[in-house]
Amino acid sequence: MAKAVPHYVKESPEWCSMLYLFSEHYKLSNFYTNAYFDFHKGHVYIRKLTQISKCWSESEKFMLALALHLYNPKNKLPRGLADMDRLDAGNMKLALKAISIRYQM
Repeated sequence: MAKAVPHYVKESPEWCSMLYLFSEHYKLSNFYTNAYFDFHKGHVYIRKLTQISKCWSESEKFMLALALHLYNPKNKLPRGLADMDRLDAGNMKLALKAISIRYQM
């Protein structure tokens, strides 16, 4: 990420949980750039992210959907949490950690 993360982002469980997945997931980390995040405006380019993910695997799409849902629940998980069953152990660990960050468990 070219720009430093602002203080308001670091204190937000919504932002932190999403950015945790974007910084730790092998696929999402490629898109943790200023092209998809504008911290100055407090904006995430969800349409752009959704568009690029169309050819991804189902588990990769789920991880993106989860990240966006944790950021804002209006971003629905297409099949709810049912797709978590498809995650391998590493992705499951990332997903559960992101959920715990969001809900501060």
